Formats: sequence, structure tokens, C-alpha cells
Amino acid sequence: MIDLPHGPSGLSRATWTDADFATMGWHDCRIHAISISEHDDNTLPPARLLLDLDYIVRWVEPAPGEKHFTFWISPATLVFDGAWDVSGQLGPMHEAMEIADIHRLEATADNADPLWHIEGQNFDLRLRAAGYTQFLRLQPQHVSRQVLTAAERLGTSFAEQPFS
Repeated sequence: MIDLPHGPSGLSRATWTDADFATMGWHDCRIHAISISEHDDNTLPPARLLLDLDYIVRWVEPAPGEKHFTFWISPATLVFDGAWDVSGQLGPMHEAMEIADIHRLEATADNADPLWHIEGQNFDLRLRAAGYTQFLRLQPQHVSRQVLTAAERLGTSFAEQPFS
């Protein structure tokens, strides 16, 4: 267990929402799994879009004499509750799925929920949802690459529980 804020990584908390959108960034975050599921109750719309990803908490400038960045990374579950109008395309499945950016287009008179565009290398997803919650499942790890190993992230998970 660690205390938050986590000084070395700069992390201030383990749960984030769409209210934090302007301060978050997903560039080069690896997606390990995608799930579209239903709520356990009769909530409408019933769909939930969940992404299991490696969230880059902080990029660390190369130390003097070094050439490469290092990274503070935490495995995370990004959840869009009440997702609807989900569409997109997946590229070659033998290549990694990395997020280039997530865009939010505000709601319009015709659509009460914003349009979320998850743009990536080898994929493109669009959906409508009121917002999202992102749970960092483990404390950030300082690594020399932009992705965690399966052992470092404790496998694939859609757990909606932040570390504490």
C-alpha cells in the first residue's frame, strides 16, 4: 500500500472521472482488452463499455546521459456507463492497440450525451455516454517501456476498484 498523493509518480488519487478530462491524457496507453456488458439491473441504456489499459501516469524525461524516457504506469479500468451508439473498427488483431487520443464532442440538442471518440493505432471507437470513471487498480510502477508485462499488471482485468 502507498499513501496518496504518490510523490514519485505525481499521482494524486486512484479514481478519475470525466470531470477530470481536461487534465488527463491517454496518448500511447496500451489497451489489453475491451468489454461491452450490461448493467445488473434494468438501467437504460443497458450497455457499459470497459477498457483494460495501461495508464501512463507520468512520462519521465531522460536522465543526463540517457536517451530514452521512462514511465510511471498503472493498470486501469476505464468505464463508460450507459454507453450507446457504440461503433468503430478494429485493425489487424496481431498488432497492439494503443490510444492516440480521446476526444469529447459536447452534447447537442439532438443527443443528450457527449460523443466520445477513442482514436488509436489499429482501431477507432465512437460512443455516446454521459461520462466515464477510470480506476487505477495498482500503484504506479516505474518502467523503461510504455507497457506493463502481464505479471506486472496481474493479468487482464475489468475490476472497478482503485488501489488504496
